[in-house]
Amino acid sequence: MRQNKKKRKGIVRELLSWILYLVFFFGAVYLIVQYVGERTVVSGESMYPTLNDGDSLIVDKISYRFVEPDRYDIVVFPFRYQEDTFYIKRVIGLPGETVQITDGRVYINGKVLEDSYGYEAIRNPGLAAAGVTLGRDEYFVLGDNRNNSADSREPSVGMIKRESIIGRAVLRIWPMNKMNFLW
Repeated sequence: MRQNKKKRKGIVRELLSWILYLVFFFGAVYLIVQYVGERTVVSGESMYPTLNDGDSLIVDKISYRFVEPDRYDIVVFPFRYQEDTFYIKRVIGLPGETVQITDGRVYINGKVLEDSYGYEAIRNPGLAAAGVTLGRDEYFVLGDNRNNSADSREPSVGMIKRESIIGRAVLRIWPMNKMNFLW
């Protein structure tokens, strides 16, 4: 009889140990996904040739709690007019700067932006035709596929508020043959 009680106590302890382990494990996973990093999938060709439709990325959600987004970072933010829709674009204009698109080129504070991300001349300058001066917490974003991208040039997207930026795309994990860091 004593041995049965000892056996049951051992089983109960083992079961409680596993339950605590699983609670800790799922709690840690939840915290990581909620506050540190998250996997997302690119939908569309607006970031071509850097990113392609179907690419899987890891988004760093914690670093922007300590530093501000920088020019050329690839950021993820929600589309304000459609729930559960997120955009992924490249930061071009920083707070306080004036962004203008003239003759197919991007100008920051009157100087041509020499970047290698937009692989063709911009046909539609949109909101940036006359120049846009960004507020102290606003960013101007463009897709790398500049003529096939809904970005800050369009009123439906507009300037992106700092608080709207979820995180920075840091790693392409799929397809495997294109796995790389995105900085």
